[in-house]
Amino acid sequence: MVTTQDSAMDWSDPEYREAVIDLLGAMAYGELQAFERLANDGALAPDFYNRTAIAEMATAEFRHFKMLRDRLIEMGADPEVAMTPFVEPIDAFHASTRPADWLEGLVKAYVGDGIAMDFYRVVAEHLDPQTRDLINEVSADLGHSKFVVDAVQYCVAEDPRVAGRLALWGRRLMGEAVAQSQRVAAQRESLLDLVLGGIGADMAAITRMFADLTEAHTARMRSLGLEP
Repeated sequence: MVTTQDSAMDWSDPEYREAVIDLLGAMAYGELQAFERLANDGALAPDFYNRTAIAEMATAEFRHFKMLRDRLIEMGADPEVAMTPFVEPIDAFHASTRPADWLEGLVKAYVGDGIAMDFYRVVAEHLDPQTRDLINEVSADLGHSKFVVDAVQYCVAEDPRVAGRLALWGRRLMGEAVAQSQRVAAQRESLLDLVLGGIGADMAAITRMFADLTEAHTARMRSLGLEP
């Protein structure tokens, strides 16, 4: 098992290097998927202002993808090879959480992607500084969340009936996202070891991690004016 205490600073450890490549590969494909999804969702926006805002979000996701891709290349890894093991589980998540309309797409971009970024930030806390800084930069809020929050709050105020539907959608996203995180980690033994080596392999540590993810999800849902 990869233990971050022993090998986080040691790039000569092939297990650690493999695990980081897996992690960045999973994130890179997630960012590429997010870009493609947002680019498609923009067509559903009700006006030019909202289409522009979603296009800016998609552009940011693609920039994050390129950062991860470039780091993989710097490490001597083939980005396509690094991403391939995670195509099926990530595609399965998005297939099972396909939004029915523009509003559900906004909530998914804010809540669903936020859960994934929270998970990666938890793992990054136990990695070498260069990898940790990259993951934190890719996971940072670039200000687009304000657009989503304002748009959803406005729509809920205009038609309070949508609040219940979106609240149920948010709960579904949480459950599917947690399952997706588990599926992604399970794809590669090195990545699973990296996750468990960082947060601790005992059930108490894993329970705490998911409790923290749930708490962050609850805060996001409340910021949208929705009951979690």
